[in-house]
Amino acid sequence: MSDTASAVNAQITDSVTQVNTKVVGETPAMAMGNLLMSTSHALSNAAHNATSSQQQGQITMQAATVQGVNSLMSVGSAVIGRSSEEVIEKK
Repeated sequence: MSDTASAVNAQITDSVTQVNTKVVGETPAMAMGNLLMSTSHALSNAAHNATSSQQQGQITMQAATVQGVNSLMSVGSAVIGRSSEEVIEKK
């Protein structure tokens, strides 16, 4: 009775063997696919971060330029005002 209970159909063992072989055969391809996906994701994040950093740098440089021009313009008008005052007072 134990011989008939432990007997497994040959089609079942063949099917299980084929599935195991398929999984083992696909493993390197799946690993490389995951590696390539992870690498491309990391590179796209790096490109996005670089672009964002450049944009923020340009905004900072533009703000510094505006502040510099405002500073030069305010100094210029102060000098002109002082010169005008000296000319008017001398007469």
